[in-house]
Amino acid sequence: MGKKTNAIFVILILIAVSSCNKDEIYNNTHDIKKSTWDISNVINFNFQVEDTIKPYDVYINLRHTSQYKYRNLYLFIETTSPEGHSVKDTFECILADKKGNWYGKGWGDMYQNKIPYKRFVRFPNTGTYSIEIKQAMRTEKLKHISDIGIEIETAKQPKK
Repeated sequence: MGKKTNAIFVILILIAVSSCNKDEIYNNTHDIKKSTWDISNVINFNFQVEDTIKPYDVYINLRHTSQYKYRNLYLFIETTSPEGHSVKDTFECILADKKGNWYGKGWGDMYQNKIPYKRFVRFPNTGTYSIEIKQAMRTEKLKHISDIGIEIETAKQPKK
């Protein structure tokens, strides 16, 4: 290999290593077919918890188009522990301000949001947890939602 090839190889390795989030224990996203989320479509995420002492932050990752006709999105979220205990929440994702300006990062027609769902939460048991998400809007076929995901990372201590 030449010097130029070696330099490119080293740069690619550095990018790969730096892009890994060591604090992240889970990150998964599901595509919504044809960007239309049917009310009966339950999105399921399963993740492993190994540490019951560390606190975690849980985020909803959501991508939608600018044609989405609401400022918010209501979700039904059910979290189930390895022992089968469930907790159900109704959660509101605010996607735009009162003037209709979208929050999140946008490129082209798409907007991506990382919305805090639970902060500084401790999982009481090790094992596989499940999070199920359903859209809870009053629309049977909710258009212009393209992806929904869960991201869980080690919580950062609040700055004083």
